[in-house]
Amino acid sequence: MFNDRSSAAALLATRRSGKPRDMIAPGPDQAQLRAILEAAMRVPDHGKLAPWRFVIIEADRRTAFADLLKDAYRSEKPDAGRLELEAMDQFARQAPVMVAVLSTPTQNSKIPLWEQELSAGAVCMNLLVATHAAGFVGGWLTGWPSYNAQVIESLGGSPNDKIAGFLFLGTPSRDLEERPRPTYEAVVSTWKG
Repeated sequence: MFNDRSSAAALLATRRSGKPRDMIAPGPDQAQLRAILEAAMRVPDHGKLAPWRFVIIEADRRTAFADLLKDAYRSEKPDAGRLELEAMDQFARQAPVMVAVLSTPTQNSKIPLWEQELSAGAVCMNLLVATHAAGFVGGWLTGWPSYNAQVIESLGGSPNDKIAGFLFLGTPSRDLEERPRPTYEAVVSTWKG
């Protein structure tokens, strides 16, 4: 069983993302989404800088967001084909709820940039876990839109900001499937000094 909510330990041990393209309604309502985002904010944050921001792309704005993605893609790749543009359109329309997470590091801080970026990654992971704890499924994607300056700017980002990911939230339309995971022995060692 994936995303077992019987205990915090069970949820972490069985956590499994959903594929955004397979998500259907319902997704979190406004109150549930607020609770999910408030839980997501409870991450390590050296210096209390909150070096991340959430941008909710609401359902009634998805067509406009799809148009923005296609325009930005065409600006970068003028010879883009139909399938590439359809992929941008599909990306913008997946799942009932879409949240862009921006990494917004404080420049010239005594807190290293890497630590601020790690905090942004942690906020994305907490957002996924909080989504699963609320009884929904979440997926964290990056892809081409995450690295385009026009898209970042449209989300209110500055030139120093990055998109840590797009988080898609909803209900799975089919059973989740396990993916290959590393074995304990492959990734854990003991320091020998």
